[in-house]
Amino acid sequence: MQSAPLARPETHLFRRIQSHPLVRLAVPLVITGIALALLHHMSQSINLADVKKNARAYPLGVLAASFLATCFSYLALSLYDVIILRAVTPVKLPLAVPMLTGVSSLAVSNMLGFSWLTGAAIRYRVYSAFGVDIAAVARLIATSWVAFFLGLMAIIGSLMILHPAGLSAVIAMPAGLETATGVAIVAGLVALFVWTGTAQRSIGFGAYRVELPRAQQSIKLTAVSVVDLAATALTLYVLMPSDLTLNFPFFFVVFVAAIGLGILSHSPGGLGVFEATLIAGLGATERPDVLAALVMYRVIYMVLPFFMAVIGLAVAWVLANRQAASKTSRLIYAATKPIIPLIAAGLAMLSGAVLLLSGNLPSDPARLGFLREMLPLSFIETSHLVGSVIGVLLMIVARGLYRRMFRAWLVAMGLLAAGLVASLLKGFDWEEAAALASAMAVLWVFRPAFYRADMTAGLRLNLGWLLSVSLLAGVISWIGFFAYSNVQYTDALWWQFAWHGDASRFLRATFAVAVVLAAFMLNMLLSRQSTRLRRQPIPDDVRRLTAASTVAEAGISLSGDKRFILSADARAYIAYADTGSTLVSKGDPVGEKEAGIAVIWQLRELADRLGRRCAFYGVSERYLPTYLDLGLQVLKIGEVARVDLRSFSLEGPRRKDWRHAKARIGRDGYRFEVIKAADIGPHMDNMREVSDAWLAHKNSEEKGFSLGWFHPDYVQNFDYAVLRNNDTGRITAFANLMQAGDKSELSLDLMRYDPAGPGVSMDALFAEMLMWGKEQGFTWFSLGAAPLSGLESRPLAPVWHRVGSFLFAHGEQFYKFEGLRSFKQKFDPQWSPEYLACSGRLDAARVLYEVSLLISRGVKGMKKHGSKE
Repeated sequence: MQSAPLARPETHLFRRIQSHPLVRLAVPLVITGIALALLHHMSQSINLADVKKNARAYPLGVLAASFLATCFSYLALSLYDVIILRAVTPVKLPLAVPMLTGVSSLAVSNMLGFSWLTGAAIRYRVYSAFGVDIAAVARLIATSWVAFFLGLMAIIGSLMILHPAGLSAVIAMPAGLETATGVAIVAGLVALFVWTGTAQRSIGFGAYRVELPRAQQSIKLTAVSVVDLAATALTLYVLMPSDLTLNFPFFFVVFVAAIGLGILSHSPGGLGVFEATLIAGLGATERPDVLAALVMYRVIYMVLPFFMAVIGLAVAWVLANRQAASKTSRLIYAATKPIIPLIAAGLAMLSGAVLLLSGNLPSDPARLGFLREMLPLSFIETSHLVGSVIGVLLMIVARGLYRRMFRAWLVAMGLLAAGLVASLLKGFDWEEAAALASAMAVLWVFRPAFYRADMTAGLRLNLGWLLSVSLLAGVISWIGFFAYSNVQYTDALWWQFAWHGDASRFLRATFAVAVVLAAFMLNMLLSRQSTRLRRQPIPDDVRRLTAASTVAEAGISLSGDKRFILSADARAYIAYADTGSTLVSKGDPVGEKEAGIAVIWQLRELADRLGRRCAFYGVSERYLPTYLDLGLQVLKIGEVARVDLRSFSLEGPRRKDWRHAKARIGRDGYRFEVIKAADIGPHMDNMREVSDAWLAHKNSEEKGFSLGWFHPDYVQNFDYAVLRNNDTGRITAFANLMQAGDKSELSLDLMRYDPAGPGVSMDALFAEMLMWGKEQGFTWFSLGAAPLSGLESRPLAPVWHRVGSFLFAHGEQFYKFEGLRSFKQKFDPQWSPEYLACSGRLDAARVLYEVSLLISRGVKGMKKHGSKE
């Protein structure tokens, strides 16, 4: 089925409770737990041998009919994207691309679980490679769910009108009311088609709306959805025992309910939940033939298409990598390359499930007897335990494959090799070993797709992946308890080592798997942060380019808390920091523009190799086309104030406060000086005392990243404007002078004063600096940025602008947004926009939070940031 669209975040109590991590973890666990308890209760008297016997007894014609229904279902799924893409994007794609994508998204999401993530990820990765933007992909996913709902309503409405026998067992209402309801549903669909036929329509709340497909498109999608739903149900229907296939409408309603609960559980393919719901709904308890039908349905509808997708992609990959690859092969390669990591993750997940399942089921006595002649019992026991542990580790390492980590690929290859050996030693399961060998071969073919260098120590799982693995392991463990339901439990089973001690081996393996999962969960809770790239010494080329830069604020690159990427010809660099999940630059590249474009791409490629996000913070309009070429979203985050020194003066009534401050300082016995960087050493202790007093007065701490800090290594890079006492020579206020190499711009970063000194120190220092800059021939004086300034609050403005504008106007308790702009406005500056370029609007809030942590040097510092003037 389709992958669910993301819900809109709300601020009300119910939404906050629903989105809490503990609730997100508890709901699927509770659903799966209840389902497994019911499944256990409904199958207590069933023997595993009977299930196997019924599974082997299917006639070839029945299996062929089930497979044919699967083919129709997947064909319908491939048509969703074909139809919708024509309406949501002007990009023209070859027919094979959306068809392959639709099929692949289902095949992979069924194996990995949490289809809302994997199905959407596959579509985004494939279509973005062909130039389709993320907004169009989001509309595609939303429209596909609308289509699914329309098809479901069309079927249910038609069934209620036709009154098929048995439907009343599910929908208990009088015949007349049932007909009227069915007519109302069908009439509603017709009305919708008419309504959307006259104009483009949308539904939703406020600014959050979903565009509805036009009438012609809706009719096509509804027909496709009907075929999809009917064919999916028929895949299982033809496998069910004859006494349960007398009424397809009744079966269909129960089937749809089982699908819905399976999606909510987040278990891969709804495993366990789907089965329990269907058995309970059909009243088919204690039926080994029903369990056999469900097993065969899983194989035909989920496992077989996944294997076909894997084999097809492997062949396409090999053909496309040949030098003489055909145009068709190259097209298939381009379409499939983005989803190879997802396919590999599904393959690792399936291989792990096979090892776990094999370890939970009884061994073949004949094969075990064969091994008994050659190996000691300790080898069998150890191999059995190791095989199960390898199985759960493969499920865990699948996340690394999903993220394209080379280390995960190496670990997966090693685990598959070890699992292959364990399969042969624990029970001579050569079929299982052959499957693992095939998985190794496929991963070997896909080797070039895994190029990222994971900088973290060990494997970490997010909540969704850990939940999916835990649920799958839990369901497979239940299968083991079901297989040994005839064995009386005693404590002695844990310590029983015997050739026929399958139940004991199962208990020990299950405990080992639980310990491994608990260890990884503990690691996830205790190790939230990834290993960061360390800051590096400042290269001489960076100092040279900074001194020659036409942007004065390039001097912040010398703060000592950044890393650098230099162009190959050393004509440009970009400064960045690593937050653990994002590589974020401070400003645009410094240097020549062409070389600057090259280092932007280098930073993006480095982030991709490390599995990090990439963001560019506080950038100007100079490189906006390049940021857009990277596929990034550009958001306005504030404005920069620059004073034109050519026309600036202290004359006039608006400048009287500065004239007064300048005169007052002179009367109080202070003078203005500029101390060269080479001469700053003897004054360092005096300036440190002023800095410490200022920090204490502001109840603040040193900042970083986009703000300088008082450290000799940073301080000594600049000339300083100071106010000194005429008698003692003591400095009472200072500011560093960042100077463009061509004198086009002057700026400051580190400006501090002694609270015990004159109260007008800052105004006087500003007035003196501006006039000094004018006398020295500088064109502009940059006052820096005013965060969230200049964002529109109009009803039709983007959501980001409206939220930012609200914070600017009402967020004084967090940061003096409006006060900072008002202060800078006194200089009559010219305002220019400042931007954030990141991977999407959904990532913007996280990136800005991480930047705040960089600036404040942690959460503790960020709490005090609002008090800084």
